[in-house]
Amino acid sequence: MLGPLLFAAYASPVGSIIESFGVRYQQYADDTQLYLSIRADNCTHDLDVLRACSTAVRDWYLSNNLLLNADKSDVIVFGTANQLRLAAAVDSVEVAGVTLPVASTLKSLCVILDQRLTFDHHATAVVKSCNYHTRAIKHVRHLLSES
Repeated sequence: MLGPLLFAAYASPVGSIIESFGVRYQQYADDTQLYLSIRADNCTHDLDVLRACSTAVRDWYLSNNLLLNADKSDVIVFGTANQLRLAAAVDSVEVAGVTLPVASTLKSLCVILDQRLTFDHHATAVVKSCNYHTRAIKHVRHLLSES
């Protein structure tokens, strides 16, 4: 019988910096995603926290001879229709010294996310890809047996 598996979670140096601002994050290879829950009545303060956090991360990268390419970053606001209506004034966010527009969709780990998390854009992309590959089979169909 195996006992419970224990996984030690070690925060990266960058992760420690991000956590010091109270921002949540996820890291994949060379990609770091920042998550911040904001309130419509305190939006300015929360966005200032995100700006300061991303600037501190950029500074850490620079001091360690790495480059944070903020121009390739994306920003999206998730919420209900009412929450998005209240946050409509937020049309851009400053990340690591670069002002980025708020996107209506973004791709994360091959999943297309939209602001309301309906996954409509993702489902459309999957169907489109399936149709492409199904049509592509006709070019090799003559090489395939019935069985």
